[in-house]
Amino acid sequence: MDNSMNGGNGRGGPVEIFDSNTPFFVEAPPPRVRRRRPVWPALLLFALTVISTLSVGSEFALSYARNIAPFSGDENWFLMFVYPLRHPSLLLLGIPFSLTVMGILLAHELGHYFAGKFYRMDVSYPYFLPAPNLFGTFGAFILIRSPFRTRRALFDVGIAGPIAGFVLAVPAMAFAIASSKIVPDAQANASILFGNPLLVRMFIALFHPGVNPASVLLHPVGRAAWLGFLATALNLMPIWQLDGGHILYSFVSQQHRKISIVLSLVLIVLGRFVWPGWYFWGGSLLLLTLRFRHPPVMDRWEPLDASRKLLALAALAIFALCYTLSPTLEPPEDTPIQARFVGSTSTMTAVAGISFAAQKSRQLLNARPRAER
Repeated sequence: MDNSMNGGNGRGGPVEIFDSNTPFFVEAPPPRVRRRRPVWPALLLFALTVISTLSVGSEFALSYARNIAPFSGDENWFLMFVYPLRHPSLLLLGIPFSLTVMGILLAHELGHYFAGKFYRMDVSYPYFLPAPNLFGTFGAFILIRSPFRTRRALFDVGIAGPIAGFVLAVPAMAFAIASSKIVPDAQANASILFGNPLLVRMFIALFHPGVNPASVLLHPVGRAAWLGFLATALNLMPIWQLDGGHILYSFVSQQHRKISIVLSLVLIVLGRFVWPGWYFWGGSLLLLTLRFRHPPVMDRWEPLDASRKLLALAALAIFALCYTLSPTLEPPEDTPIQARFVGSTSTMTAVAGISFAAQKSRQLLNARPRAER
């Protein structure tokens, strides 16, 4: 074939269509020597997170039994977290919440883990993060130490986690809402009010038609599923190296950074007019986008097939079902001042931690200079 027709690249197209700053072939880094890494840190963090979620889960269970919203009144939040640890028998009450939230987070991370293993990548064990906050955890993450060699690999690893977590969270939420109580004054003294994403409102309309969502006292399993929905929605945002950011990069790598910047600014605007927590999210993601570029894919020209494009639309639908503009709402004006303060700070701590529930991608540093020369 005449080189004037294929531009010397063997791909049958004029050279002008390619980015002049990006080589047509990125030299693969030398193979890494894999060494056995200890499993005990992951097991220890898992055990500590089980204890912390049991402690918080006991509060959800006790408030549910008393027909009141969790964290009602003006009790000190930290003491509410520590009290079950001083009385271990109370931890048994937190089993439904802890089992559900740990299962959803584990499913999310195992989705990334097995997808990475399918592509023979160096993937760490899932690491859970215990925390004395609203949900007893900052989420979980895995480390991927290998570069993504193809766009398909990047797409599959990115989307596997949210889908796996969502599949487990949906039946949990359906069961919880079907089992929930109708208590008109349940949130009268609540210090923290949770927003309802679209899927939660759909389940309430299905199982409790005509009932005001504010009157539904959610079962503790539903509190865990709610966290699963929130984590799924946040991770699917097409920004930076969140799961949605990986999916976006697999489709439009050249525009990934610009889109991430624009959407981060949109979140900051939402923080001004909708929910102050978006200030944190938008600002953090904007700084990360400006500071750390998405690691390059070794073969960025590989096309994505129709089935993966359908999966991308499914991910967009999952995001719409799980996303809520205001994850937490302002408590009533007559709520005690201390309770309002405790609610706002505890909520911000929990949401900030979940930002790192998405899988982490640590590419080899020497791959980037070659891709950008």
